[in-house]
Parts: sequence; structure tokens; C-alpha cells
Amino acid sequence: MYTLHYFPANANAAPHMMLEEIGEAYELVLVDRAKNAQKSAEYLKINPNGRIPTLVDGDLVLFEAAAIALYLADQHPESGLAPAVGTPERGTFYQWLTFLTNSLQEELMIWQYPDRLAGKDAAAVDIVKRGAESRADDFLDVIEAHLKTNGPFFLGDRLSAADFYLVMLCRWARPMARPPRSRAAIGLLLDKLVALPSVRRAYAREGITDEIC
Repeated sequence: MYTLHYFPANANAAPHMMLEEIGEAYELVLVDRAKNAQKSAEYLKINPNGRIPTLVDGDLVLFEAAAIALYLADQHPESGLAPAVGTPERGTFYQWLTFLTNSLQEELMIWQYPDRLAGKDAAAVDIVKRGAESRADDFLDVIEAHLKTNGPFFLGDRLSAADFYLVMLCRWARPMARPPRSRAAIGLLLDKLVALPSVRRAYAREGITDEIC
């Protein structure tokens, strides 16, 4: 049985939604960020980065949300959450999942925590925050253009792990001046995903009761 170490609405959300969609048994273990538990000696034994999430599957311990998403998709090919290895569709899937985690997620993290780069200088924090939001806006526009032409999902009519990943990031991005839902094609994808019982169950189990994204 899988064990997912999580904190509500953190980067565990995408793997959590996938676990619900796949239908495999799993256990949730809270890593209480409010108490800085992700930096505890116990947690650092399984995730030396002190970040959330971590997935445990028997003797295997995985961190990094995108890696966990890929692992779950590969472990459960019957779920259809990733195209077959070696196909052109798999290449497209890699592209978008990597874009989401390396580009959009990175800028959203900087936008949410600008002081990690700017320190305590208020002016510097503002510059970093505005720059990250601008870049995140551009990345969301790239996704919107793709979905308009190739949607409603990243892989056309086929649901994949990349779509769950976008839901997670769009929740984080709700406070942006141009929230993701202000874009029609992204809004359509979000509506389709939020309507899935797996998505609703995952967020409910994390105690998320407001609008998902």
C-alpha cells in the first residue's frame, strides 16, 4: 500500500488526485508545516530536502511531485494517465509535465515566497514578486494557446497526469491579478477536472472545503 506524506493543498495534491483516480489503496500521513515538521529529523530521513510530498511504496521512497506522478502513471498503465513509453504522445506528455513543474511551478513558488530570493528588503521583495507573476502569466498564456488548439486536455481528449498537475498549480495561482480561470480554455479544463469524483475526494481528504481552483 502506498503512503503519501502530505500537507493540505501542497505539492502532494497532484499525486493525491492521481491515487484517487487510480483507485489503489493508500495511507495519508500529515507533515504539519505549521509546526515545521517537514524539517524534523524524522522526516528528513525520508526526504533530505525537507519538502512535501514524499511517497513510500514498500522499500521505495520518492520525493518530487512530478517524479511521483510519473511513477504512479507507470505503475498503473491501466489508468491511462500517461501514454505508452516510446510513443510520440509520451514525448508530448513529458514536455507538458516538465513545463508545469520546471517553469510554471517554479515561478509560482517564487511569487508565493519572494523573500527566499529577496531577503527582507521590501522593495526587492516587490520586484521579485512582480517579476515572477509576470513570467507565470506568460506560461499560463502558453498553456491557454495549446489548449485552445489541442484541448480540452493537454493530450487532446485524453486525461493525463499533466491535467491533475495543472489543477494543483491553478489553485495556488488563484490570487494572481489574472487568475488561471480568466483564460477560457484553462477554465474549461479546470471545470472538467473539478467535476471528477477523484479530485473532489482528494481535496476533501486534505480538509479543503472551499472552491478547489
